[in-house]
Amino acid sequence: MGAAPLIEDAKALGINISRAAEEGIAKAISAEKTRRWQEENRETIESSNGYVRRNGLPLAKYRPF
Repeated sequence: MGAAPLIEDAKALGINISRAAEEGIAKAISAEKTRRWQEENRETIESSNGYVRRNGLPLAKYRPF
């Protein structure tokens, strides 16, 4: 589906195209920033997860649940 039919449908449904585009761009930016952060911190995250698997959660004995 190309852009023209999408715009026509949006207009027919009363959707604010500018706002919808802005929300879509903001969502795409957030997703890409999250992906990059996870990739940049992959080794640290894996190391931390490995520690927890081997030793349990730090301070777990103080958790009230």
